Parts: sequence; structure tokens; C-alpha cells
Amino acid sequence: MLNIGDAAIDFLLKNQDGKDIRLSEFAGKKVVLYFYPKDNTPGCTTEACGLRDVYDEILVLGAVVLGVSADSETKHINFRNKYNLPFHLLVDSDHETAKAYGAWDKKKMFGNSFLGIKRITYIIDGNGVIRNTWSKVSPSIHANEILDALKSLV
Repeated sequence: MLNIGDAAIDFLLKNQDGKDIRLSEFAGKKVVLYFYPKDNTPGCTTEACGLRDVYDEILVLGAVVLGVSADSETKHINFRNKYNLPFHLLVDSDHETAKAYGAWDKKKMFGNSFLGIKRITYIIDGNGVIRNTWSKVSPSIHANEILDALKSLV
């Protein structure tokens, strides 16, 4: 996992529409980069809808939101449309970006261990420096945590 003060690692991923999205294209803006396990699952839906509900406030604070999972473009577009999500959902099918950000790791569920994307969020400032991190995310309150953190950067 990257730490506060580290330089964010640039990446190039496709969004839900197949468009190339590069982190560096958001230079000068704050970026909420959040990794999540899977589209249309309860926790991921709660987290995404929370961000949707405060998205206008996030924009006012000079930030954009980028969600990253290993799901396909088709799954992302269905998830985005079903919940009216106004931000990019990025496809990390080879897990390279998740690995670079420490979000690809062993997970446990129902006594089974497997590799998967962990729920991790970063706030990156306009200079590409990580200003906040969360490795333990509670989906129901996370959007408000992000808003508070963005307000402290104004």
C-alpha cells in the first residue's frame, strides 16, 4: 500500500465505455481513487452509491472520482447505468494497477483464502501526491469520510 506523501503511480486503464483513462490527465485536480472488489455486490454498491450521492460536493471541492475493479467494461457499464453513477469505473483485468497500489492481496471469505481486490481508497492532490489513504473502509460512511478529507485540503 502506498503511504501519505508518496507519489501516485500513473496508470492507463479503460473505463466502462472503452475509453483510455490515464491518472496523469487529471493533473491539477484532486483524485479520489478507490479500489473495490466487484460490481453489483452489497458493499460495493453501498460505497458507489454513497459517492454518487455526494458527487456534486466532490466536484465543488475540485476533485474527481475513479473507481477501479477487475470487472469487465460490460459489467461496469451495467453497474454504472443501474445506479446512475456519474464517475468513471476502470477495468483492471490484469490487476497491475491494484498491485501497484497495494489493493491486490490475499483475502478471506467464509474460511477460504483467495487473491482479490481489497477495498482501499486514496486521495491524490493536484501535484500527484497521496494525501489520504483508507485501507479499512466502511462502505456506509466512506463517502462522508472522503468529503471531510477533501474539505481539509481546500
